[in-house]
Amino acid sequence: MSTLAPPPPDTSLLSLLLSGERFWPTEPQSVHDLGLSETFLDSLVAKLMLSSGSVSGRSIATELCLPFKITEATLERLRTRRLVTHVGSGSFNDYVYELSEEGRQRAQTFDSGCSYVGPAPVPLADYVISVEAQASSEEPIRRGELADSFQDISISGDLLDLLGPAVNSGKGIFLYGAPGNGKSTLAARITSCLGQEIWLPHAIIDGGQIITLFDPAYHRPADAPNGESSWDQRWVRVRRPTVVVGGELTMDNLEIRHDPVSNVSEAPLQLKSNCGCLLIDDFGRQLMSPEELLNRWIVPLENQHDYLTLPTGKKLQVPFEQLIIFSTNLAPSDLVDEAFLRRIPYRIELTDPDEQEFHYLFQIAAEKVGCYFDPDGVDHLLNHYYRPANRPLRRCHARDLLPQVKHYCTYNDVPFEMLPEHFDRVAGGFFTEIDTKDNCRSRRTVAGSRD
Repeated sequence: MSTLAPPPPDTSLLSLLLSGERFWPTEPQSVHDLGLSETFLDSLVAKLMLSSGSVSGRSIATELCLPFKITEATLERLRTRRLVTHVGSGSFNDYVYELSEEGRQRAQTFDSGCSYVGPAPVPLADYVISVEAQASSEEPIRRGELADSFQDISISGDLLDLLGPAVNSGKGIFLYGAPGNGKSTLAARITSCLGQEIWLPHAIIDGGQIITLFDPAYHRPADAPNGESSWDQRWVRVRRPTVVVGGELTMDNLEIRHDPVSNVSEAPLQLKSNCGCLLIDDFGRQLMSPEELLNRWIVPLENQHDYLTLPTGKKLQVPFEQLIIFSTNLAPSDLVDEAFLRRIPYRIELTDPDEQEFHYLFQIAAEKVGCYFDPDGVDHLLNHYYRPANRPLRRCHARDLLPQVKHYCTYNDVPFEMLPEHFDRVAGGFFTEIDTKDNCRSRRTVAGSRD
């Protein structure tokens, strides 16, 4: 069972307090602490042995993320019932176990009911406690912290003053403006300033239904705190998640997804993004209408909890504790009505950079790719590819153009430099790919006049 106060004693406790730990998954000492029944543990161990064959007790404990003494007691219980047998000795007072014929039949019955094999799940109630304790809204950010998160990218002081209060409100943000101006980058950086890491269970369970939560696509494991502290291995320490979805988002992604074959469910995106950030990119271009999505989230945004339905029909109340960012190239008023805009009161426009900032963006990008910054190269781009074609400046152009110059130089075995002739070699294809037909025609006219 997880607690809000970190339990480890002595210097470990002191280090946790100094590091600001608000939640610590204590190492379970008994089956009662796990919040799971003996019958469930029996089935989990049996199913693992069914797929693994002969296996040591410590290997089972590691695979299921359970303390060895609890795993050992479970195996002894199964052995007493003649469902498993010793087939050899292991290291450190351990044994190698194997299912008996009766045990194999019982394991197959367990597997037909639910084929989940993996880290033992955490009760839903423990997960709810963890989210409430680790929610980003519990740790308001300050201007300096936000500025530190954006120190290696270009962002104005005015934009910082808009973003900070919006993040602290926890009410959600509309970021709008032309594509390529860093809306996705802003969302990821905002998450980094909400706090370093959180504890997340691999899976949760309620009413006998298992819901997998940890997703390597969104959750990046982090190192546990230093010291001799122990914790419940069913939990993994991860960086605060940033879940990004775009036009592929469907209503199905926002509900528990149940696999009827395995009888295992998968958490929806908003559950995976708890204590972090959920970015709805290209909002308004999903297969569903904006109204459908926003109506689905009116209650969660207002009350900070959501309702999900298990495959059994049971309703679950779960935390809705993430910063939701709607990123769109369209004006918010063109997408949603006034009633919903009241629930997302912060609407922030990301405008195109001016020429001075454009130079600075190339300076930042040049440092990242290992190239000496040459302002004359940027002036060449402005004079030949932007001003004549009336082409808008975008914040992503420096980041995207310089790697192409680097690849060109590497291929031709010449020094990587921001020379006008290098930009000329890559600019044609770069701008043709992203421009309209009229702008492409203008570019060809300008290039032809130079020739």
